[in-house]
Amino acid sequence: MLPSSIQISGEPLSGAEVRDICRGLRDNAVRLLSLRGCRLCDRDFGRICRALAGATSLAQLNLNLGVVSSPSRIKQLAEALRTNRSIQSLFLHGSPLTDAGLALLNPALALHPALVALDLGDCMLGDEAINLICGLLPPDGAKSGDHVAGMLAVAVASSRTLEVLDLESTGLTNQSAQTLLDMVENYPTALRSLVLAENSISPELQQQICDLLSEGEEEEEVAGGPANTQERERGREPAAHHRGSSSWMCPSDPSSQMVLMTSGLGDSLLAETEM
Repeated sequence: MLPSSIQISGEPLSGAEVRDICRGLRDNAVRLLSLRGCRLCDRDFGRICRALAGATSLAQLNLNLGVVSSPSRIKQLAEALRTNRSIQSLFLHGSPLTDAGLALLNPALALHPALVALDLGDCMLGDEAINLICGLLPPDGAKSGDHVAGMLAVAVASSRTLEVLDLESTGLTNQSAQTLLDMVENYPTALRSLVLAENSISPELQQQICDLLSEGEEEEEVAGGPANTQERERGREPAAHHRGSSSWMCPSDPSSQMVLMTSGLGDSLLAETEM
């Protein structure tokens, strides 16, 4: 049986539902698990974490909007991620992680070198957390300078796999954005979507970054030729039960809070994050 998806949003989870989720994870029958905004007790959260630790088919995990709501849950998720090696997309948008919580997750995230999408928007992060992200991304731990934005730019430019980075509401400024703009403009990067909403960054700078990322994708498609372009498009076709387009999207309105993402896998997984 081919792996399927489990998507539940904003509902309390019953014991029976949690058992079904755990069974699917243990049987490697789940490729996408989305529990966005769901409510469950600590015991059931721990059961799900233990099940996903050994899952080998799970590629995308969405725990947006407060599912990871306490330090104990952060620790349980970190323990699961230390063992699980299959997750390529992790969404924690709107979780009260804080810098201390990300410090707990950081070593486990480092075990996933093929990470395609990481959503940490609205997670109450500060400069210390951005430093941790910088240490996570470079392939050889390379860093440059002390300025946080400069380190982040070097990290993103060094990463060969990261395509989506959500830094919504992380306290960045125009100075940080200018550094990121210089990175996108002057260095080849796999990055296709950079979310900077709810920061003290001008719409003009956000749009310039967006335009440069879009240009980079267009150049890749031209260089790859018609056959490669068709292959990429096939990989971006959404499953029938999803709505909308799955192409990498940098919204024309920089303040937009909707981001469409695919996993980059052959048969695309479409995640829609609406705040």
